[in-house]
Amino acid sequence: MRLLKAKVYEANGKVWISKVCPEHGEFTDLYWGSAELYHRASKYARDGRGVENPQVVKEKPVCPLDCGLCSLHKTHTLLANLVLTNRCDLNCWYCFFYAERAGYVYEPTLEQIRYMVKVLRSMKPIPAKAVQLTGGEPTLRDDLIEIIKICKEEGIDHVQLNTDGLRLATDPELAIKVRKAGVNTVYLSYDGTTPKTNPKNHWEIPKILENCRRAGLGIVLVPTIINTVNDGEAGPIVKFALDNLDIIRGVNFQPVSLVGRVPKSERQRFRITIPDVIERIEEYFGGEISKDDFYPVPCTFPISEFVEALVGKPKFEMTVHFACGMATYIFKEDNGKLIPLPRFVDVDGLFEFLAEKAEELKQGKNKYRVLAGMLFKLGRFIDKEKQPKNVNLPRILLNIFLKHDYRALGVFHHKTLFVGMMHFQDLYNWDIERVKRCGIHYAVPDGRIIPFCTFNVIPQWYRDKIHREYGIPIEEWERRTGRKIKDDYYRRPGNLHPEAKPPED
Repeated sequence: MRLLKAKVYEANGKVWISKVCPEHGEFTDLYWGSAELYHRASKYARDGRGVENPQVVKEKPVCPLDCGLCSLHKTHTLLANLVLTNRCDLNCWYCFFYAERAGYVYEPTLEQIRYMVKVLRSMKPIPAKAVQLTGGEPTLRDDLIEIIKICKEEGIDHVQLNTDGLRLATDPELAIKVRKAGVNTVYLSYDGTTPKTNPKNHWEIPKILENCRRAGLGIVLVPTIINTVNDGEAGPIVKFALDNLDIIRGVNFQPVSLVGRVPKSERQRFRITIPDVIERIEEYFGGEISKDDFYPVPCTFPISEFVEALVGKPKFEMTVHFACGMATYIFKEDNGKLIPLPRFVDVDGLFEFLAEKAEELKQGKNKYRVLAGMLFKLGRFIDKEKQPKNVNLPRILLNIFLKHDYRALGVFHHKTLFVGMMHFQDLYNWDIERVKRCGIHYAVPDGRIIPFCTFNVIPQWYRDKIHREYGIPIEEWERRTGRKIKDDYYRRPGNLHPEAKPPED
């Protein structure tokens, strides 16, 4: 492994990344499938303030050799991943990792988990507020409820459970238990609407939705999109979510990260980028949802800037790299008509207005006078004739600005479908500028906080090295527990669906 200089450039209407290795020669891969969308997204680039108390303290840290976080990092933790286990009840071929392949079992103790959460909450100036419990398959932990309670006890506002949902389907009480313990959202793996594209949990989905409805537990669908495999499912997945809007809060597409050694022909076959996924959605809906409805993550910075100026202290900033993700919100009328938020909101005008108001507050203008003025002016950025019925967006926005907390934002999310995408990197498209601005981090038992695309893309330096250090060999785990790793593999009940078959190994 060595660091290489890279060039990101435009050619043939797309954006590419090229590197030259002294040992292996020149290399080029697709970075973004649309140069037009790339340039539009780049206009919203904003850098955050990073962290005041980095976990790795060096006079001259080197990225990515000194991840953990260091003083070079520009974005605070937006979402922290806690790996509860590397065991899984499935063995999907595109997965980052699982125990049988690794040769050891990594499962941090409750004490280690509490310590990691304490580190996340101690970060300055903005402590971590959201945690994702992930794996492997986190529901394999017998002490999952205790872990959720630890997160809430230590001050985490938002806990999401990243799962394939199989145990939520087969154990009717599990959704209720995790909801009562403090889980806010189920981050549900879901790769398609057909058995062919989603063999992992296609037959279980109805039960998962039923049990989550009963528990009042919202779901975000998380499809891994692979070109030539399930890319045609992007539109149908959004439709499925819209058809179940009472319980599904969002869809967060993840264009596949091609980990490991992948031949050039397979990279070209499987590679799909954010603009490509958006294009599939636009085609499916015939333009009712289009590329112009999607905005990059850092576009929201003016909201953070305004709230920060209003309350006088640092607030949550979504300052990830503009190429990391895009999103929109879709409203669905009773007659089935879809209305993306940018169709009735002047997004750029609203953000410019908030930036102006933030500047007024910074100059010392009375905040109550500013808010009073906003009450009458917010409406000018919203087309009331195109606005969905029974939605008063100016009031919702003002409520968010006044309360500036998770519950106020939740009201908005319950009225619409979030459709986003986050393209995690691999060695072929890895860009250090994206890593420095990463907002999705892993907490590890030694107290470091490591960006996602360093942790998983350079596993020999981070993920595998750390998990091996804190894990135990499979043989030892099986001896201690009296169980076999394969005992947890999911075997689909024959009565679940007449055509259901266990997934092939």
